[in-house]
Amino acid sequence: MRVERIINKRQELVPGQNTDTGLLDGVIRKYSGKRGIMIPVLQETQKIYGYLPRETFLRLSEELGLNLSDMYGVATFYAQFRLSPVGRHIIRVCHGTACHVQNAQGITDALEETLKVADGGTTDDGMFTLESVACLGCCSLAPVMMIGDETYGKLTGKEAVKVIKNIRIKEKKLPI
Repeated sequence: MRVERIINKRQELVPGQNTDTGLLDGVIRKYSGKRGIMIPVLQETQKIYGYLPRETFLRLSEELGLNLSDMYGVATFYAQFRLSPVGRHIIRVCHGTACHVQNAQGITDALEETLKVADGGTTDDGMFTLESVACLGCCSLAPVMMIGDETYGKLTGKEAVKVIKNIRIKEKKLPI
């Protein structure tokens, strides 16, 4: 799960489209000259872009004197950081012990098949990112998944797919 996502992220850390690193000006001013800033700087950067684009590492390194390999090490160590864009909806499927014994893998398999993505992947339309997580703290609802702040419990693969389809239907009805 987590190890596979790190490997995929390393492959994705390549130059992409031009990122407006000017959006980092406020973060750079706020943390310039301070120590112990790596995690908050990365958190604020990710809040701006939704992930950590390659170009932001370069700018932060130049402006704040942060070591590129240290930043990359922190970004790949902590699950909160992303090196590639994520979907508008992040689907987290719990694979903790209670969910595992209640067939969480069946939910993940059904979602992977429906969304046509692997664990850690984002759909081509940018709507969903699928993640397996160690625990969501909802053991009494096992097996469980979360989409944003919404929790769905006592699921089957078929029910999880229905939730996804309903989100797609609802979003198609929203004005653009």
